[in-house]
Amino acid sequence: MILPITTYPTPSLFEASEHIDAPFLLRKETQTLIDNMIDTMYADDGIGLAAPQIGKNIQLCVIGRDAFKDHDNPQDTALINPRWEPMSRKKVWDTEGCLSVPKTYGKVRRYKEIRVVAKDRTGKELIFEAKGFLARVIQHEVDHLNGILFIDKAKGIYTV
Repeated sequence: MILPITTYPTPSLFEASEHIDAPFLLRKETQTLIDNMIDTMYADDGIGLAAPQIGKNIQLCVIGRDAFKDHDNPQDTALINPRWEPMSRKKVWDTEGCLSVPKTYGKVRRYKEIRVVAKDRTGKELIFEAKGFLARVIQHEVDHLNGILFIDKAKGIYTV
């Protein structure tokens, strides 16, 4: 099912999201939500989607398989309670957009390589390194979980 996207300036987009515990994660409703988020992401030509973008302030985001194209087994991935740390001090500027800030773009400086720790949709711990585009997508989505929009960090913002 395609879910409605919450758009700027809705106040809930600026709120930090709640931690997800195992019982909540394993509920049928939560698993259906994950599937619906993936469908919604693709319906709007997105590469990632965080729960606050569909009106749920919980620590859940989905990342599309195309972001994982340089990995061995690219697949749509749910990240639960994700956190990351930089692998080096190297940052790069690139243009970003967001489903919650339609038709708006800007340059954002993000770490080039990060180490990610999260749970998958079954509650299994995930630890992996992300570089380049995947690292950018994950940082963008985790920002959403912390109540931060890309426009809070972007330079040269423009609309189309």
